[in-house]
Amino acid sequence: MSEKTLQHRIDGPDDAPVLVLGAALGTTWHMWDRQIPELTRHWRVIRFDLPGHGGSPAHAASSVAELADRLIATLDALGVDRFGYAGCNIGGAIGVQLALTRPHQVTSLALVSTSPRYGTADAWRQRGVVIRTNGLDPIARTAPEHWFTQGFAGAQPAIVEWAVQMVRTTDPGCYIAACEALASFDVRSSLGRVGVPTLVVVGSEDQVTPTTDARTLVAGIPDASLALVPGTSHLAPVEQPSAVTELLIRHFSTAWHDKPGPGGQTAIGAAAPKPQIAPPVPPQAPPAAIESGHAQPEQVRGATYEAGIKVRREVLGDAHVDRVEAAADDFTGDFHDFITRYAWGETWTRPGLDRRTRSIITLTALVARGHHDELVLHTRAALRNGLTPTEIKEVLLHTAIYCGVPAANSAFAVAQRVIREETTPEA
Repeated sequence: MSEKTLQHRIDGPDDAPVLVLGAALGTTWHMWDRQIPELTRHWRVIRFDLPGHGGSPAHAASSVAELADRLIATLDALGVDRFGYAGCNIGGAIGVQLALTRPHQVTSLALVSTSPRYGTADAWRQRGVVIRTNGLDPIARTAPEHWFTQGFAGAQPAIVEWAVQMVRTTDPGCYIAACEALASFDVRSSLGRVGVPTLVVVGSEDQVTPTTDARTLVAGIPDASLALVPGTSHLAPVEQPSAVTELLIRHFSTAWHDKPGPGGQTAIGAAAPKPQIAPPVPPQAPPAAIESGHAQPEQVRGATYEAGIKVRREVLGDAHVDRVEAAADDFTGDFHDFITRYAWGETWTRPGLDRRTRSIITLTALVARGHHDELVLHTRAALRNGLTPTEIKEVLLHTAIYCGVPAANSAFAVAQRVIREETTPEA
């Protein structure tokens, strides 16, 4: 199997219209097993595993767009030109991406437990730090409480154990890459360009992608309807398989029409009437577009500033940059623009060194100069950039020789505190 394609499974008649199912982060295509008997009465169903999930090779993909491209390459190899698509969690994100970039191929869309933006970038990168340090076991042990209602988990211990083992057997590097993909995924301002009939399905008890996220999708997508599954948490296709199956059959049967489209596949028919929902939520600017409290001419900021603020947020985190931007005034604002443009927009964006190496250099320089406040920031940044606590320890041991034992001693105290804060899994 090529790095550009995804492991997949096909069920159903060869001559039926194609329906593609995308699984959630940490799961395999088996999360859709209970839907297959009914769906294959109507469609040729193609399921796929994310990289490093199930038996899929561990060729990591660090963006939703890259995952969507790999799925298209897989479908191209199968000769599939047009298809309906249903996805859960990150599988739903892939569906939105396809609807935006491949509108001529996606006939209709179902987004299950999906959000236009999943939490915060900081939280996803923090999860990557925890996994890099502790492995996937802490994430696996807490998966059931995020995926299922308490009553379901108590009544179905075998399914709970199945869920835990799915996460445990996922490749950590691919899981971290998927976290990076979700950290950068934000389609709130693009929802109006989704031009296919869309069903948004959410469990009433879902805390991972709550009903507010589902309503944002419905408000932003021109032809969308909302289905609330009562008493259900995040992994709705597993917890309420019959209800989800019925919703999918109803939606895709309505969205498809007998009129053949390009390549002989079925085309989109008239969509079901859209239910009354809350007024549309105005799109929010992505983090990179947030301006500081002081005014700067656009010609001063320009592309270098935009590139710099993007990298600065990815390395130091949105929370830190937001605090700095909020505190900026006429006295400090120009200095922060200067840092963003020259340090982050010109130096950190250069292709000659990767971010891991730049973190090693930065830690060494900060230890040598005794800049402990900056050392706190850049120890966190080093963890985000892929250094493990063991590698940071080795960097500090090396600085003890070349920068002095007292400097390294102080640096160890700072780094130890930050590493404990950043790598301790949530209870």
